[in-house]
Amino acid sequence: MQTYTDKDTLYFGHVRREIAPVLPVHCGRVLELGCGAGATLGWLKQRRGTTSTTGIELFPGAAERAQQLADVVYCLDFERQPLPDPHATFDTVICLDVLEHMVDPWSTVDRLVTQHLAPGGTLVVTVPNVQHHTVVLPLLLHGSWTYADAGILDRTHLRFFTRQSALSLIEHTALTAGTCHPLSFADNRLKRIVNRMTMRCFEGLLTPQYLLSARKTNDTEA
Repeated sequence: MQTYTDKDTLYFGHVRREIAPVLPVHCGRVLELGCGAGATLGWLKQRRGTTSTTGIELFPGAAERAQQLADVVYCLDFERQPLPDPHATFDTVICLDVLEHMVDPWSTVDRLVTQHLAPGGTLVVTVPNVQHHTVVLPLLLHGSWTYADAGILDRTHLRFFTRQSALSLIEHTALTAGTCHPLSFADNRLKRIVNRMTMRCFEGLLTPQYLLSARKTNDTEA
């Protein structure tokens, strides 16, 4: 049985400002799946162009804290339960380091896109990269695959992704082609230099996380 009871408070309360480059200018109605304590929704609520913030959180303690920062918070298991308003739609749907915790993240993405992402809306996803050197090198050199309380090999992760499989996760007939950006390069000069010198050949080994986005086509689009 997977457990979250020993997670540090910061695990649920980190503001994810690194998603800013892929956010639409006007976020409109925002839905965050796995909103934790609501820190990111609280930040988005302050942005011009955000009209409402809604969170979905599995754990009651985190959901209770999130209610102080978001307009609406639902404490439920999205894989098994519908939203109270099953027809509610949102202009921006974000899933930040949550899909890897799910039994069937592909069905979750399909349901979010089909039922809750408005036409023209933006889907934003982050997932850890299992190709990162902290996972690959211990596995190759020592046969070690050691779970931890947090990070890429968080023991509560059920699914693992590389760049290719992360892009496949957001492939959907109702979405435009997804974009995928490696995180942690903007604030690390050495990584940027190594990446350029090696013509990005080792980018997967240097990337702990991917930031993905795609837009839902409008009803009038082909």
